[in-house]
Amino acid sequence: PLTQTTWTRFLENPDRAIRKDAYTKFYNTFEAHQHTITALYTGSVQQDVAEARIRGHKSARAMALFPDRVSESVYDNLVATVRNNLGPLHRYYTLRKKVLKVDELRHWDVYVPLVGDVKRVTPYDEAVSLIGEALAPLGGEYTKTLTEGLLGGWVDRYENRGKRSGAFSSGGFTGWPYILMNYKDDVLRDVFTLAHEGGHSMHSWYSSRNNPFMSYDYTIFEAEVASTFNEDLLFRHLLKTAESDSMRAYLLANRASDILATLYRQTMFAEYEKRTHELVEEGTPLTTELLRSEYRSLLETYFGPEMHFEDTSDLEGLRIPHFYNAFYVYKYATGISASLALAERVVSGGEAERQDYFTFLKSGGSRFPIDSLRVAGVDMESPEPVQTACDSLARIVDELESILG
Repeated sequence: PLTQTTWTRFLENPDRAIRKDAYTKFYNTFEAHQHTITALYTGSVQQDVAEARIRGHKSARAMALFPDRVSESVYDNLVATVRNNLGPLHRYYTLRKKVLKVDELRHWDVYVPLVGDVKRVTPYDEAVSLIGEALAPLGGEYTKTLTEGLLGGWVDRYENRGKRSGAFSSGGFTGWPYILMNYKDDVLRDVFTLAHEGGHSMHSWYSSRNNPFMSYDYTIFEAEVASTFNEDLLFRHLLKTAESDSMRAYLLANRASDILATLYRQTMFAEYEKRTHELVEEGTPLTTELLRSEYRSLLETYFGPEMHFEDTSDLEGLRIPHFYNAFYVYKYATGISASLALAERVVSGGEAERQDYFTFLKSGGSRFPIDSLRVAGVDMESPEPVQTACDSLARIVDELESILG
């Protein structure tokens, strides 16, 4: 059945007619309830704005950023830098149109894999070894601890009756980190998931051993840095050791999708949240027509001239649950930007750069996130980290064009 959970699976189907049918039916349902959802979202935004005024903040966004002591310039730099680097994204969609061999690229063509799955079986123990090799730039203590943990009971890796899907890492102050996932040895993506969750676990491991209980727990802003850092090193290692163009194309296409989803898409969401809250703060009523118009404008800007949208495409703005926890999604974009900048710094640097990264891991919650990242060598109050991430996508698209184009 077509549900919120299964609909992306339909959009990944190679049969274009199935993708179109699923897309149409899915958004027709949202269209039937669009005014109700608008009322719900408007109430959420109004609550944010009212609370910010009661608490003396100049805006709802300023209130949301205050607990992490993140200046609004960090948010604005993110949006401005991504907007200045939409070229690689537009080139990606031009390439997608060419690879899919379609006359018009439609919104339901976004999720179908650019490159088909490659056949590779990676048993769990081999995956752990592979991750250890990829993370070699971090040195012996990190890789030894992580390897022993992944093999020694940190991970509940087998699917079981009643066990939830997805993956997460839970770190405590006194015990070992704990990872829940369902590892499948014929899904290469699961190796990346294991590396990702291992990054969270090692962040917790270093933090709990270098801080008192009151300050060991780190923010979400910082958490995604340690996890996506590991993914980037694994990607670099697999790309370097790939034995065929098909494997290189597969790795590059998946990495491009990650950056699109985590940097560009979340920044578009962040821009939408900023706009909707500003409208309410100015006293403008949020009607369904206004929300759809604002969201469609962003879709057209971010996706570029190759993408053709349906009349219902702008209803996507009404179905994103993150919007009810305002000004949260930007952390995904800043997280991957910081991690890509740090990965480049560690890989191309020496012992000093590596120790800077360990200082970040050991900081836990003892510093505000901007300060802990600055100690690691990345200044999130400047455009450079986001620019580094955008440049990374540009290089990936270059390589994809040379292989697939």
